[in-house]
Amino acid sequence: MSIFVDTGAWYAVADRSDRHHEEASRFYLTHASQNGLVTSDLVMAETWALVASHIGRPAAITFWETLRAARQPILTIDRSDLEAAWRIAQTFPDQDFSFTDCTSFALLERLGIEDVFAFDAHFLVYRFGSNRQRAFRRHP
Repeated sequence: MSIFVDTGAWYAVADRSDRHHEEASRFYLTHASQNGLVTSDLVMAETWALVASHIGRPAAITFWETLRAARQPILTIDRSDLEAAWRIAQTFPDQDFSFTDCTSFALLERLGIEDVFAFDAHFLVYRFGSNRQRAFRRHP
């Protein structure tokens, strides 16, 4: 089973002052050893920028180094994901889904991943599948 890791979860693990740090660290340590965590190239870029701007470049380097050492699978957004992300943004005009949110939703749908390690409520709001009746399972 794959669990997709979103930016907020990575950030919470990295920043000891984040209100979700303890919970995120426990979840990460438990699941990282099971090799079930995946993320995307855009989430990684977004996390790098967030960590670098709030904690500093050395912390961003540590984040990247940790992913490399763990051989963390980093999924690449492709053209079909970008097109699906555009449709998602158009279908949910009342939501403030970010570009990365929309591409993540599209990627997860394409790969059939329904579990996410995230604190972002958008993963609870977004619906997919026929008649948009399915939702992601957000952890922790």
